[in-house]
Amino acid sequence: MIYLLYSFFRDFINSSSILGPLNVFQWIEFRAVASIVLSFLIVVTFGKRTILWLVKQKVGDNPEFYHKDLNQLMKQKANTPTMGGLLIVISIFATVLILADLSSFYIRMALIATIAFATIGFFDDWLKLTSAHRKPGSREGLYSHEKFLCQIGLAVVLGIFIHHHGFSKYTVDPENTQIMSHALNLPFFKTWIKEAGEFIPNPNMITLGGASFVAVAVIMITGFSNAVNLTDGMDGLASGTMVIVASSFMILAIIAGYQHQDFVLSQHLLVPYIPKADELAVLAGAMAGACLGFMWFNCHPAQVFMGDTGSLTLGGLIAFIAVVIRQEFLLLIIGGIFVLEAASVIIQVGTFKLTKGKRRVFKCAPIHHHFHLLGWTEQQVVVRFWLLTALFVACALATIKLR
Repeated sequence: MIYLLYSFFRDFINSSSILGPLNVFQWIEFRAVASIVLSFLIVVTFGKRTILWLVKQKVGDNPEFYHKDLNQLMKQKANTPTMGGLLIVISIFATVLILADLSSFYIRMALIATIAFATIGFFDDWLKLTSAHRKPGSREGLYSHEKFLCQIGLAVVLGIFIHHHGFSKYTVDPENTQIMSHALNLPFFKTWIKEAGEFIPNPNMITLGGASFVAVAVIMITGFSNAVNLTDGMDGLASGTMVIVASSFMILAIIAGYQHQDFVLSQHLLVPYIPKADELAVLAGAMAGACLGFMWFNCHPAQVFMGDTGSLTLGGLIAFIAVVIRQEFLLLIIGGIFVLEAASVIIQVGTFKLTKGKRRVFKCAPIHHHFHLLGWTEQQVVVRFWLLTALFVACALATIKLR
């Protein structure tokens, strides 16, 4: 909104000696950083009254685990209001509306995805948390297959639109369909090469067809939406990890889409150039700022939990950004904690079923509960997982220059 207003009055601003400083809004770097601050302030400003409203609605969580010792460790969290993800979602949506270029197709798709993921999470949370106040036998949340099908359906739609929109002018050959924005961007693989001092797309670049592109998008978006949801089990764990992950993708989005005159940043780092994708840095910044603000109330001892409303949305959006800028493999590294959390559940359930309940790999899954039961305090688990995420980010960003 502000960017569009700035664009409309740009000539007037440039002719004014007083309004000149407003030119900072043309720079994506400024708006991305500003999105962190604005999103943080929105959450902090409305956090307390939102928590009071949730308490009034009696949407408190009563965590129950199939483990007696874990129930004992987590009993102090009973009746803590959840569905605080509404704060995160509203903050992200408002910040993107205010600071992003709304003419960007990717931004408009991101806003639609935000509403859609939040709606799925909201209905699941609301049905789950208000079942005790409704008639006996009322359903407790969406059924697993309902939630999963909704996520897959949304991911399919996003994948199709991203694929069809992502036609860059940088093609390997105008006669074929090898499009850089459809590239399978593997670690250590150069998307660009130099010939006669000029950057050209790598002729050996692997590109994905429509079906394979959508399949990758579905796996990433659905997978990370659920993975962040599984990670949201300790005070500050999911929100703090997402601050680090979203901040790194803010940088990656700028790298992917930044162009100034003839300078294309992605060429020099040998990663895919996706026109207009740098606007997603505002979305990533808004996610980081919203999670920072949420941690104000979610740090130990938590005053509020984000619930599915927040976790499904955050996971879906970070994967959406990764798919657009063709950095799915970097997301697997940067979001390593989310991957470990999801993998631990798959391994635990798979082992339990294969051995007919005779064996478990972990004391409890997701894996953060395993370490809790090993004797780590909740704060130790959370901070150590943050540190691991920072290490994963460093390793992932290093691979860019190792091309």
